[in-house]
Amino acid sequence: MGGGAPVSVQSMANADPHDASALSAQISECAALGCDIFRLTVPDVDAAKVLGEVRRTSPIPIVADIHFDYRCALAAIEAGADALRINPGNIGSRDRVEAVVRAAKAKKVPIRIGVNLGSLEKGLRGELDAGAIGVPEALVRSAMGHLKILEDEDFRDVVISAKASNVPDTIATYRLLAERTDCPLHVGVTEAGTLIPGAVRNSVALGILLSEGIGDTIRVSLTAKPEKEVRVGMEILRALGLRAPGPAITSCPTCGRTKVDLMHVASQVEIALETLAKDGVKLPHVAVMGCVVNGPGEAKGADIALCGADGEFVLYVRGKQVCRVSEEDAVGKVVEYAVSLQ
Repeated sequence: MGGGAPVSVQSMANADPHDASALSAQISECAALGCDIFRLTVPDVDAAKVLGEVRRTSPIPIVADIHFDYRCALAAIEAGADALRINPGNIGSRDRVEAVVRAAKAKKVPIRIGVNLGSLEKGLRGELDAGAIGVPEALVRSAMGHLKILEDEDFRDVVISAKASNVPDTIATYRLLAERTDCPLHVGVTEAGTLIPGAVRNSVALGILLSEGIGDTIRVSLTAKPEKEVRVGMEILRALGLRAPGPAITSCPTCGRTKVDLMHVASQVEIALETLAKDGVKLPHVAVMGCVVNGPGEAKGADIALCGADGEFVLYVRGKQVCRVSEEDAVGKVVEYAVSLQ
């Protein structure tokens, strides 16, 4: 990441860090959705061993997330972690940080310095609480202080994050970081909340920063399943033209005239098209409409269209009515014609 590489999407497992099967399942599902990097918490040495087991079959790089015990970082490096995320503010004395840095340097394992507002060093927290400095300055000073420790050890393979839990502080913090360092930046809003508010907060903050050229890798932190984070992250990058476009779907918001489960069908069509894209199929423009008010008109402009009727859909292909199809068979028919249009 950095140096002109595309912006990458990250997520993090919320499964038991000692359950290799559950962790591998989450990694595979997120990788299939476009996730580039996946993070696993390593709360103890046993979890580091599980990370090593999972890493051997993972299709994407694995970052070990370390807090409090520097020995977990050393164990994760030995287990084969592709990178570390450490918060130097809670990992212990400087000599312990230096031990981790030396081990990472020997194995060529990059380190992300991850600073959060909730775990600032006591001195900076005191200044912040006293009103002597603001949140962005406190976060940036913490990150830059830890960066100096790594640079004193001649360690340069570093990524920085300094996350706040609200949009204005996040934007101001990363703008300040971008002024003070040329290290790659991992951008996100920490503790952003549940799916809808969290997605909105991240979209606003990341959209502004990425449009300014700030940010090399992102995580959309949500109180939700990891795959939801990946979906939102991918759509943010697509909206900014930083990822290839996804499925082109036109769908209506529904109203009282709708007599089919349009929301379910539209979401399943989207998932089906994402799968086709991974198989190398060129994606068509698909319209999924609820009734005859706008349905036939949208059908003329789409490659494939489903127009809701009474408990079924009328299917159009390139503006021509082809057949009627039940709700249960609608997604399969869209896939069938999507493949046939190649």
